[in-house]
Amino acid sequence: MSSQKESTVRTLVVALLVCLVCSVFVAGAAIALKPTQVENRQLDKQRSILAIAGLGEPNMSAAQVKDMFNGTITAKLVDLQTGTFSDAKDPMTFDPLKAAKDPKLSSVLSGDDDIASIKRLERYTTVYVVEKDGQMDTLIMPVRGYGLWSTLYGFIAIKGDLNTVAGMGFYQHAETPGLGGEVDNPKWKAQWLGKTLFDENGKLSVAVVKGGVDPQSPNAVHQVDALAGATLTSKGVDNLLNFWLGQNGFGPFIANLRAGEA
Repeated sequence: MSSQKESTVRTLVVALLVCLVCSVFVAGAAIALKPTQVENRQLDKQRSILAIAGLGEPNMSAAQVKDMFNGTITAKLVDLQTGTFSDAKDPMTFDPLKAAKDPKLSSVLSGDDDIASIKRLERYTTVYVVEKDGQMDTLIMPVRGYGLWSTLYGFIAIKGDLNTVAGMGFYQHAETPGLGGEVDNPKWKAQWLGKTLFDENGKLSVAVVKGGVDPQSPNAVHQVDALAGATLTSKGVDNLLNFWLGQNGFGPFIANLRAGEA
């Protein structure tokens, strides 16, 4: 019995040591690979920004993406409370999504204001500016909001007139493939090109329309067809755009840019 007990204890000790060694190796690998993982996530995000803004392709190489960002696009920090550019944080390293979880860097949204269902709004966020001949050519702004099953994370790019859409798309979501997942369909994303966000009176008028856009309607220039069979995802896209382009999002910032006060 004692020999059997000793054998059992030895087996357990060996198993424990093997688990300990394996956990050390796994933890070490995770720590060693973390900088690479962070860099790859940043690269994927930058690649999405370029593709959404019509400045590159989704399969661009890492070198091409870095060249475009180093020579074409400038990241800038925006204070959403004041609607102006800010130097409070480094726009290249600041994480708005992480800040949205920090009570010191974000605020709670009430039910009436939280039409995008994001719960908390960060004070600062990062936008991307493309300049040509010293003038703003394209402004790329992050957007997010809840669809049917998930939060959709993406960007909307507008031209230098601060009204015409140059591109819109999402880089992360978990909507139903073939239904809400059609937000990734190039044909649907192409509908956004050339649409205008505001009417002649400056009122935010962008909308995702169920049943299809009537080309004869005077509002057609602001509207995009809803996704077939994906009512809640379409509504989510409509809500998130109206939130982020409205008074609680980038609305005051866009107004200040137009007035030369950003």
